[in-house]
Amino acid sequence: MAGETPFRKRRPWRRHGPEANQDGTGGTGPAEGGNASAERSAALPEHSGSFDDERGRSASLEVAGAAASPDRPEEQGGAEPTAGGRLHAVKRGVRKGREGAKALAAQLAERIIDTAPRVPVRDLATLRKQFPGLGPEELADKLVTGACRATATVGAGIGAAAMMPVPPAMIAELAAEVTGVAAIEMKLVAELHEVYGRRPPGNLGQRSTAYLTSWTEERGIDVTRPTTLNAALGGQMKRELRQQIMKRMARNLPNLIPFMIGAAVGATMNRRDTRKLADRVRNDLRKDQIRWDRLPALPPLEQPLNPAELPKEIEGP
Repeated sequence: MAGETPFRKRRPWRRHGPEANQDGTGGTGPAEGGNASAERSAALPEHSGSFDDERGRSASLEVAGAAASPDRPEEQGGAEPTAGGRLHAVKRGVRKGREGAKALAAQLAERIIDTAPRVPVRDLATLRKQFPGLGPEELADKLVTGACRATATVGAGIGAAAMMPVPPAMIAELAAEVTGVAAIEMKLVAELHEVYGRRPPGNLGQRSTAYLTSWTEERGIDVTRPTTLNAALGGQMKRELRQQIMKRMARNLPNLIPFMIGAAVGATMNRRDTRKLADRVRNDLRKDQIRWDRLPALPPLEQPLNPAELPKEIEGP
């Protein structure tokens, strides 16, 4: 029809204009007195979420980009921790483990201090009667052999008990092994002092404290130095005792390996550590050894009222 705009040339914004008028010839045009630019601005779709007949609600590129960005860990609750976060967690776990080990060492130190006066010690006269015809070195060898058998028995027993390792039970087994071995080795240290004529002065409590100091420092007691006797159970001695217990716990960890492997490892390591301790103490005691024929008459050693139970292997044949 003449004067009508072809369909393909029509502008979309005029097709939906609510103010459109048709003239008498059938053509479309703006309303009278209207403004074409105003109609164009009113007909354009807004970006604030308005609807369009064919495309629906218009989306914002900024919002879509923010929702699709995967590199914002604070917006993703289930995202994996970063390397820094994992490192911080590992450090926190190591710190807690170290604090727990220190607390356990402090508890074991107090237990060993309480056990020291209850360790039964044989005096020289009793030892010579039990092992007749032996000199000082042969008698000391017998004592070391018996103590090594006893600590190996304790290590094998703890290793056998670790067949089904459970964390609380493992801690209890480790504590039992450290305290048991400490009692056996303190008895060995005390009896070695008797064999080499180096009995420390004092009563039962003072002597047991001196033997505990010797066990902690892994050396013989020098009775000519009062500091080695008076400094016992002081702050420095307790720190050294805790350090010694920490080293023993670290060395005894392989004893907790299951399937009877820990039993063999525990027996071997305890036997080796006891012999090493005995060698160091004997080397110190030999320097100022007093021969038996020059020893003054010493009174029998008083025995504890409630002696600690030790393996029979330490008593010898």
